[in-house]
Amino acid sequence: MARFSKLEVLQTMKLTGMIPVFYNADLELSKQVIKACYDGGVRAFEFTNRGDFAHEIFGELVKWAAKECPALILGVGSVVDAPTAALYIQLGANFVVGPLFNAEVARLCNRRLIPYTPGCGSVSEIGMAQEAGCDLTKIFPAGNVGGPSFVKNVLAPMPWSMIMATGAVEPTEENLSAWFKAGVTVVGMGSMLFPKAVIEQKDWAAISQKCREALDIIAKYKK
Repeated sequence: MARFSKLEVLQTMKLTGMIPVFYNADLELSKQVIKACYDGGVRAFEFTNRGDFAHEIFGELVKWAAKECPALILGVGSVVDAPTAALYIQLGANFVVGPLFNAEVARLCNRRLIPYTPGCGSVSEIGMAQEAGCDLTKIFPAGNVGGPSFVKNVLAPMPWSMIMATGAVEPTEENLSAWFKAGVTVVGMGSMLFPKAVIEQKDWAAISQKCREALDIIAKYKK
């Protein structure tokens, strides 16, 4: 069951500016990655529904994080239908993210006051998602739909929009400054935060440091 209110979740995403996106079938490894991000200043984390029994891992992570990372808001990603969203909400997801917009997921999340951030690839999709009660919409894949210029051009006629960019986001000053200057509310970042070699070497301190550096850059450019 969600431990944070919808307002708390959205405010945390906005204040932090970055949500790590991660999946691994190994529970203990996933705990280490989440703790490393938490130690690096991350306060919202997206665990993606990308493998068999992913929900079982997620359920254990929620219980573990409540004790070990008490200020962390844990959500689920890669959700494309309402039954999957319901399963994860029951397991304690504080937010739901998807690669596409699904009206049934929006209704379900609205009923439980859980933020739903659907993937949108056009201005019309962003508008439909907002009509369905989605406060924060995700442009995805962000690099393919037009990058930072797409965000800037959406916000010109729709300045109330809160946009998350996922895909083509890198933990560098050049990349992050472009996204935040364009007006994104938050970015989602996956493999760039967790290089394969770093995971294999279990260099958790390196992940914490990478998160710290990215958050410092974001703080400089966030509007």
